[in-house]
Amino acid sequence: MLLLLLLQVSASCLWLARSEVVTSFESSCPQFFFRETPPNEALEPENPAWICQRYKNQYYFATLYDRNRRIPVYSAYLYQPAPGKRPKTWLVEPQLMGPTYPKTLEREWTLLNYFNVSLEQLSKSQAILQDYKNLTGLNRGHLNPSSHHPDSSSRTATFTLTNIVPQDEKLNGGAWNNYEQQTMIRRTQGCNTTYVVVGAVPGNNYIAKGRVNKPSYIWASACCEVDTNHRKAWAAIAENDKNEVQLLTLGELEDVLTQLYRRDQVSLFDSDCPRE
Repeated sequence: MLLLLLLQVSASCLWLARSEVVTSFESSCPQFFFRETPPNEALEPENPAWICQRYKNQYYFATLYDRNRRIPVYSAYLYQPAPGKRPKTWLVEPQLMGPTYPKTLEREWTLLNYFNVSLEQLSKSQAILQDYKNLTGLNRGHLNPSSHHPDSSSRTATFTLTNIVPQDEKLNGGAWNNYEQQTMIRRTQGCNTTYVVVGAVPGNNYIAKGRVNKPSYIWASACCEVDTNHRKAWAAIAENDKNEVQLLTLGELEDVLTQLYRRDQVSLFDSDCPRE
């Protein structure tokens, strides 16, 4: 009887935290992109997953995930910072294992104990907590930081390993943190709505015995609507082994990413965002 009660409680909790692997952002969660226009295909990995990150039946951001490298390519969200506690619970994405699994962001423990999922099965589709243990000089770096969100639910939604990359710990706690907290506050003065896309360029090194890629660069871009007729944009990039952030125009970042990816010209936002 107790086991049945626990299962019922667990199932009811699972439905609170939802996330979906979808076929496209345009059709499922376009609201996180300026003019509902995601970055173009120039950043798309060989084995992509489009994730609409949802918690308590509400979407909070979008993530393009690289299944092979087990890191996000980018996360896109609306910048809405507010004071609040930093969450502590880390989540994973069951649907990366297949469409028959729950459309839920969930803890590893719950999947292993209530859904008959093995850790080996889960680890084939994505990074797991074990991958980020005992790191030297690196830590779990958010692309979409919890501090850029206004309440407990939206901050909790960012604590999924599908939004995390191995990031240089000095950069994460130093120059990149300064960009996230100080530069973003200054740059968004006068903005009504700010659309943000933050990403990671794959590198040649891996952690967790070759399972999880360590990005060579971390980058960020923003497009802000001042009013119906005026917009401004900015960008930043950092090498993932130096505690330095370079501020760029949006056009400059797109050109740098084009060179790094060596594909078609990268476009991060709709053409109405200024590139200069």
